[in-house]
Amino acid sequence: MSTPAPTCWPCLSYQDAPAAVRFLVEAFGFTEHLVVPGEADGEVVHCEMVWPEGGGVMLGSAVRSTGEVEATKPGAGSVYVVTDRPDELHARSLVRGAVEVRGLRDEEYGSRGFTVADPEGNRWSFGTYRGA
Repeated sequence: MSTPAPTCWPCLSYQDAPAAVRFLVEAFGFTEHLVVPGEADGEVVHCEMVWPEGGGVMLGSAVRSTGEVEATKPGAGSVYVVTDRPDELHARSLVRGAVEVRGLRDEEYGSRGFTVADPEGNRWSFGTYRGA
C-alpha cells in the first residue's frame, strides 16, 4: 500500500522566504519541490516543501507583489511533523541554527520528540506520535 498524496498543507510566511527554504532543507531535511518566484528580488509567491516521510508544507514571502493580498504573519506558525528519527533531527536542527523550545524527551503517551523555532520564530515539533 502506498502513502496517498498530501491533502492537508500547513502554510507559512517568511520575511526572507529563500533563506527559509534553505533552512528547512539543511536543518530538517525537507526537499524543495516547487518554488514560484515573484516579481521582486528574493520574493517567493509559492513554495512547496516535501517531507521525506510523507506530507509537506507550503510557504511564501510575507510581502508579495502578486498572489495573496494578506499573508500569515511571519513567525506565527506551528507545525507538527511525524518522524521515526527524532534524535537525529534534534541534533541536526540545533547545529544548523534552530532554537530549542522543548528539548528531546519521551512523553507518557509513548511519543518521543522535541520542539524548535526556525530563524523567523515559527515553531516546529518533530515526534514519533502519529495520532490516535
